[in-house]
Formats: sequence, C-alpha cells, structure tokens
Amino acid sequence: MHGRTPGCYLGTAFFALFVLFLYGPLSAIFVLSFQGPDGGLTFPMNGWSVHWFGALLERQAVGDFQGSFLRSFELGAVVMAATVAISLSAGLAFRRRFRGAGLLFYVVVASLIIPSILVSLGIGLLFRILDLDTAWWSSGLGAHLTWTLPFGLLIMFAVFNRFDKAYEEVARDQGATGAQTLRHVVVPIIAPSLVGVGLLGFTLSYDEFARTLLAVGTDLTLPLSIYGMTTNITTPVLYALGTVTTGFSFAVIAVFLVATRWLQRRTAARRSHVTART
Repeated sequence: MHGRTPGCYLGTAFFALFVLFLYGPLSAIFVLSFQGPDGGLTFPMNGWSVHWFGALLERQAVGDFQGSFLRSFELGAVVMAATVAISLSAGLAFRRRFRGAGLLFYVVVASLIIPSILVSLGIGLLFRILDLDTAWWSSGLGAHLTWTLPFGLLIMFAVFNRFDKAYEEVARDQGATGAQTLRHVVVPIIAPSLVGVGLLGFTLSYDEFARTLLAVGTDLTLPLSIYGMTTNITTPVLYALGTVTTGFSFAVIAVFLVATRWLQRRTAARRSHVTART
C-alpha cells in the first residue's frame, strides 16, 4: 500500500478550508438563532431559548415566512416535475438527429450565459406588454425553467451517451413495444439520474433570486422575503429563519440520496435480469 503523497495532504487541507468557509458562517447563524427573548444579532449570547423559532409562526412586519416558504416549495416541486419530464423527453429526442437539433440545443443552453437579472426583466416586460399579471405559477415558473432545463438537458445527454442500447434491443426481441420498453426498461435503468435531475431542479428553483426578482409578481418567494427581511428586521428571527431553511434543505437532500440509493439497487437488479435473458 502506497503512502500518501504531499498532494493528497494539500488537497485534504484545501477541502477542509472550503468546508470551514462554507459552513463557518452557517454555524454562527445556527448558534445565534437560539438567543433568548432579549437577544440581539451579535455575540455574546443573551440566554438560550427557541423563542425566535416561535416568532416565525407570527406574521412579520416585513415578509411572510409561511406564505413565501409554501410558494417556494410549491414552485420548486412544479419546476422539479417539469424539469424531469422535459429533460427526459428532450434527451430521448436528441438521441436521433433531426433538423434544427443543433440550433435548438444552443438556444436552450444560451439561457445559462444571459445574466439572470436580464432574463427576469425580459419575462416581466413581456407579461406587461401582453397585459398579463406576473405570478409565481406563470411568469415565475417560466423564469425558473430557463435556469433548470439547460442543466437537466446536459445531464440527460451524458446519461444517454453512456446508455447501452442492448437493453432496449432485448426488450424488443421479447415483443415489447416502444412505450413498454421506455416504461419498463429505459426509465427504471436511468431512474437514479432522473432523481438527480429532480433534486437539481428543486434546489435551483428553491433558492433562485435574480430570475425571480422581476418575474414573480407581488407574492414573494422565500429568497425575496429573506432579502426584504435583511434590510428591516433587527432581531434573531432572521437567524431562526436561516436555520430552518438550511435544515429543510439538508432534509430534502437526504431524502433524495436515500431514494437514489434505493433506485440504484433496483437498477442493478433489473440490469442483471435483462442480462440473464440475453
């Protein structure tokens, strides 16, 4: 067994510093969120309590945590479902070359290059020109999809580029139709990747700010509410909100990781079953 090289230690140290830089500020927010009722925004602590978590259930002078959280969750769920469905359909379509495929691909990916605030501004102006009201479920949904779909499509390209078509050939040899092959062979095998696309779509939508700013209307999402609270609220309720939302984000990731692990086991079993038939 070879000893560790200096590069390995250097990489480990760099990763440790990155984790410290990433979670150091969050740990301070987590601690300060448990300030006592008379606590402030800085150290030292003035008692310990969960008072500020209870305050989240009350309507704030600026921002509506419950309403904005539910809107962000609902919007993220819709974006997740749409990203998975559209990315899968596009990935299947791009497996065969068709006229205009290259142009369509670059048009979709171009939305990653355009500054997010310009995308939000353009969508907001378009709705005003069409005399339509902007809302999270219409213009906001479209703005978020311009952010999530390119990533989902790129992932599907990578997945289908490595996909073994022999599995489909076996299914067709067994008399399966195209729809049956897709449902019982292709989708189950790539299911872990679809879960990854769904997680990416949800998280990108859940914390998106710039593309939401001018396209969501008056019903704010959670990132917009947090931004408004940072300019007005001077109590640890803001830290409590940060702790709750961070915990929720970790919980979502944990659920998706468990689902991915379960699907990977099912995929391995299905591949073994299909291989045994060949």
